[in-house]
Amino acid sequence: MDINYLIDITIPMLEGARATILLFIIAIIVSIPLGFGLTLMVKSAIKPLVWLANAFIYVMRGTPLLLQLVFFVYGLPILPVIGEYLVLDRFVAASLAFALNYAAYFAEIFRGGLLAIDKGQYEASQVLGLSRWQTTTRIILPQMFRVALPSVSNESITLVKDTALLYAVAVPEILHFALTAVNRDFKLLPFFVAGVIYLLMTLVLTLLFKYLERKFKFE
Repeated sequence: MDINYLIDITIPMLEGARATILLFIIAIIVSIPLGFGLTLMVKSAIKPLVWLANAFIYVMRGTPLLLQLVFFVYGLPILPVIGEYLVLDRFVAASLAFALNYAAYFAEIFRGGLLAIDKGQYEASQVLGLSRWQTTTRIILPQMFRVALPSVSNESITLVKDTALLYAVAVPEILHFALTAVNRDFKLLPFFVAGVIYLLMTLVLTLLFKYLERKFKFE
């Protein structure tokens, strides 16, 4: 194996990994709070909010992420009347698509976490004289997040792998540089290097969530 060649193809892919990591961070920071907000809307007593949240979740989970990505990057600018005001940088548009898509999935994860909590927890809180706010913040939410954490972990790892879809909208990332090297040199090594980089990123996430699960006594 030519070490110099390995270094030459790895450096651009590591630069591409910066876009992957940045997109991941943005998507997580935006999608988790937004997903929790959608969960609250679904549980709301205000019917229009419930319908709106359910419709959003249905559309985002029911259509391919790639289609959403292409729409936000190429479709928004050609919308009638308002399209000219929605011309976004490709990376920004892609980040928005990822954040909204994963918010819908996190909303369902959090909803499942709430459903897993026994109704007796609410009754016990009332007996103890806790207010609704105290019950929610001290009793319900900590349990919901503990139940949801393994699913959040799986979804976060999936998000890292899904960032390869940036290639479809011409945003330079790991796969972009790997395919460029393969097409240029007719060698498969760049694919293996890209795979190792993805594995390392998912390994870091796996170890982080394993630590959090142990911290919250999942094991």
